[in-house]
Amino acid sequence: MPDTKEGREKQAADEDRRQRERDIEEARTRSEELEPPAEDEELPRECHRRGCAEPPAFVVRERYQEETGHGAVVARAYLCPDHTAEESPTNLDNAYSGYVFRVDPVETASDADMA
Repeated sequence: MPDTKEGREKQAADEDRRQRERDIEEARTRSEELEPPAEDEELPRECHRRGCAEPPAFVVRERYQEETGHGAVVARAYLCPDHTAEESPTNLDNAYSGYVFRVDPVETASDADMA
């Protein structure tokens, strides 16, 4: 491409378009990630289920579209192994491309000491 004003403008426009595409792809990738718990957030000592005094072993996270369609909702519950086994996705009606249902082990202080 010759070094003309039109050529430079086209190159700049192409670079802007590529940058926007990279930004969109990066935003899509980040939208699939769940937010980590805040560093100062204290883990609960008991299972989230009412009446269960067992310590939580898993955190169940579900991200779904708000009923109004204006943003995502992240639900999080810390559960004992028995109650975790009973969990399943509950908001599939509000699922969207960024929908997430995950079950992850809760890292305890004793686990961190062993690592």
